[in-house]
Amino acid sequence: MVKYIERGDIFDIDGVNSYAHGCNCAGAMGKGIALQFRSKFPAMYTEYREMCLAGKYNPGDVFDYNYGKGHVYNLGTQQTWRTKAKLEYIERSVVGMLELASGDNVSKIALPAIGAGLGGLLWKDVKAVLDRVSAAYPNVDLYVVEAYERNDSM
Repeated sequence: MVKYIERGDIFDIDGVNSYAHGCNCAGAMGKGIALQFRSKFPAMYTEYREMCLAGKYNPGDVFDYNYGKGHVYNLGTQQTWRTKAKLEYIERSVVGMLELASGDNVSKIALPAIGAGLGGLLWKDVKAVLDRVSAAYPNVDLYVVEAYERNDSM
């Protein structure tokens, strides 16, 4: 099931310790939420970059990084930072993520509006893919934050 959250921070959702985000396959995490992932999980970034440079991470792929307290699913949604995301890449990578999560008993994953920001796709189209694909995985809840908003009340 997909639970849409209008505004918030994927890293501040109670009870969620696994995350996903859209990535390019060129080894760059220099803008948007990818930069937050790079800062929070530097070892993941190093491994991701090496995979990209070796040609082992392609559109539609999932790089599952287990950071000890949960997983980070890096979804190959676009070829480079200069190209746009494609719905078929999103679908393939989300299905792969849900398969991996099911196998690892991950029941909650938080993610941003993948493909719709720097990826350049229409959010309504991406939402339709997420809704359709996630229906086949009722054991995994996706918490999708549609717009980033920092919680400064802490």
